[in-house]
Amino acid sequence: MTLLHKEAPNFTLENEHGQPVQLSDFLGKNIVLYFYPKDMTPGCTTEACDFRDAYGDFSELNAVILGVSTDDANRHTKFIEKHNLPFSLLVDSDHTVAEAYDVWVLKKMYGREFMGIERSTFLIDEKGIVVKEWRKVRVKNHIEDVLTFLRDGGKE
Repeated sequence: MTLLHKEAPNFTLENEHGQPVQLSDFLGKNIVLYFYPKDMTPGCTTEACDFRDAYGDFSELNAVILGVSTDDANRHTKFIEKHNLPFSLLVDSDHTVAEAYDVWVLKKMYGREFMGIERSTFLIDEKGIVVKEWRKVRVKNHIEDVLTFLRDGGKE
């Protein structure tokens, strides 16, 4: 399922402070909405730190960054504090938002199968339309790809 050129599914999730965050609160800004499997794991830490390191570049492009995983607020807070992340991480404990974005999938690792978040990023424009989606993200160079797309005016 693709969400490309469609209105982004709106949602309200708690952030790391237990405060509700609604996607539509960010209308008028570009939104980098990224889904990741788990706080404190190697790939997720690299991705979060890459977004952190490019935070100023995203801000200059009128973009906010929101990370989403099924981890709880306490774990998000520890992850943010450990790595000085300047953006919010949202709690999708029942994976309803991950399902709405079609990133809650059957995964296979070490011979076992389980449901989990497929690393994915969605770029939502100032009007709330999904203008780009990156699915099955490989962390290396991913943030540069997102920035390049934004700098090019959000056009393929």
